[in-house]
Amino acid sequence: MAMVQNLFDEERHDDTIKDQYLTFAIEDEDYGVEIAYVKEIVKMQAITKVPEMPNFIEGIINLRGDLIGVLDVRKRFGKPSKEHDEETCIIVIIYSDYTLGMIVDAVQETAIIPEDRIAPPPSAKLSFANQFIRNIGKVGDDVKLLLDVERFLAQD
Repeated sequence: MAMVQNLFDEERHDDTIKDQYLTFAIEDEDYGVEIAYVKEIVKMQAITKVPEMPNFIEGIINLRGDLIGVLDVRKRFGKPSKEHDEETCIIVIIYSDYTLGMIVDAVQETAIIPEDRIAPPPSAKLSFANQFIRNIGKVGDDVKLLLDVERFLAQD
């Protein structure tokens, strides 16, 4: 079975997931997405290409009978593609009424990042991907770039 871990439970209370982020790597950068958006993490699997989609949309997967669109986070950030390896996986997220898979280089951990350890990103645009960053979280000595899911999923 392709499922690695199911993280979504509709009966969870908001307080139990407050300040929790699923962190993942793209190249040498660490990112996070609020755990409230995460349904599950699955291993890479066959992706069916769909014509005339934006270049960062890889296609669709059949996840236990549900067809889910899959996007490549590297391409969405304007980074070069790389061969998938044993660490490459798909984070399945639910946003509004959409379920979507995000291909990432590696999932790291579920991190608790309290509000007092979160700061807004620098006001200067440092890279294309900056538009998708809502905040910056500090976890020990590490920095996690926290995604703005709404902007990340918005079509240009």
